[in-house]
Amino acid sequence: MKWTFENGIPIYLQILGRLRTEIASGAYSPGAKLPAVRELALEAGVNPNTMQRAFAELERDGLVYTQRTSGRFVTEDAEVLKNLRRTLSEDVIEEMCTRLMRLGMSREEILSAVKDWAAEASGQTKNS
Repeated sequence: MKWTFENGIPIYLQILGRLRTEIASGAYSPGAKLPAVRELALEAGVNPNTMQRAFAELERDGLVYTQRTSGRFVTEDAEVLKNLRRTLSEDVIEEMCTRLMRLGMSREEILSAVKDWAAEASGQTKNS
């Protein structure tokens, strides 16, 4: 997948966000070996030190671990992965609600709209 970076946000934070999302979504499954720092840095077009900084943060968060001679792997700790998904989802929900409130929607209208969307997405109708 192509790497693109936004101006004004440190690149290592953008890399960190992308890797967290890929781990949370299962793109890198629990126990999966991650690509080498140099390999990912080359793919992303960044300095290996920048990629290393993101990997070190993932390790501090308990999302990845290093096996001395084998490389880095995604944690298999289901609770850590569940917490990651919850944190990322809370960020998305907060951003969505903030944007909808700027459009003039109340919390009740937002909740109703989300419920309606969920019902439609699951194949139900409002009157079901």
